[in-house]
Amino acid sequence: MQLDSITNFVRDDLSQVERLLREGMKSVAPLIPEVGEHAFASGGKRVRPLLVLLAARLCGYRGPRAVQVASAAEFLHTATLMHDDVIDGAATRRGQPSVNARWGDRIAILVGDFLYARASQTLVEDGNQDILWIYANTIRLMSEGEVLQLSRSFDPEISEAVHLDVIGRKTASLIATAAESGAILGGVTRAERNAVREYGWQLGLAFQLVDDALDYVGQSEELGKAALTDLAEGKVTLPLILTLKRCSGAERAQVSAALKGFAVGRLAPDAAASDKELLEVAAIVRRHRGAEQALERAREIAGRARAEIVPFADCDARTALLELAEFVVGRQS
Repeated sequence: MQLDSITNFVRDDLSQVERLLREGMKSVAPLIPEVGEHAFASGGKRVRPLLVLLAARLCGYRGPRAVQVASAAEFLHTATLMHDDVIDGAATRRGQPSVNARWGDRIAILVGDFLYARASQTLVEDGNQDILWIYANTIRLMSEGEVLQLSRSFDPEISEAVHLDVIGRKTASLIATAAESGAILGGVTRAERNAVREYGWQLGLAFQLVDDALDYVGQSEELGKAALTDLAEGKVTLPLILTLKRCSGAERAQVSAALKGFAVGRLAPDAAASDKELLEVAAIVRRHRGAEQALERAREIAGRARAEIVPFADCDARTALLELAEFVVGRQS
């Protein structure tokens, strides 16, 4: 299933979103639009703006405000990616040099701040207080999620519940808010709005769990980054968490020692996690089918997302949202 086939009927709206993204990067500082073009032209599925557009149509709204709010969602998402790449020391993003790798950490942080401001301006221009509030709350949740993740880096004791809380805040919150903002534009009941938000939340959890699994089983060319990058950065994600529940005491000790070594290496300038240790941990995860179990969990969660949309009236947007949940758990990148 290809994303283009799901979203073909909102292609014109997505083109308008792309136009607003470029217009929003205009600045007296010439480097800002240059960096913005690099970030926006490097690909991306545009899941968040797509959800604004689809949820709005599902709930009966078709108009320019959906395009405006959709662009704000992508401004905010791109800002978080720039800041995350600085925190992680990432060298690539979607197969291209990351902004921090090409222009340095300071530029990446400052342009990320510019994007946060652009998102805020765009939402204020729309003028809906409910939409403004849910996006402001999402920025708080994402910040908390990042701090929580950093505080538990390289920690083999992290639980599945804690990990789901982290990815809920970091990833699912913005996807849920994108969907909910479309529902707000449609003026639906509170129950319908909550159902659309819950669809987005569950979809976001499933999306991130697939990313967790792909870090262990995906191909670097398709991922746009080196495999095992999350592991090297100390992110103990669901495949490893599930593996640590099942593996032997000796294997657990080996994983713990490797994580400790990765943590020490991160403190050294220009240090990189040992390829040998990364592959050894990956082999343990593979032996206990950690990635496959994480993907199964993602499919279960995507099923819960679909269930939230089923009661809505049958239409192109409902069909697309149901198919999008299938796409999220079937993708390879």
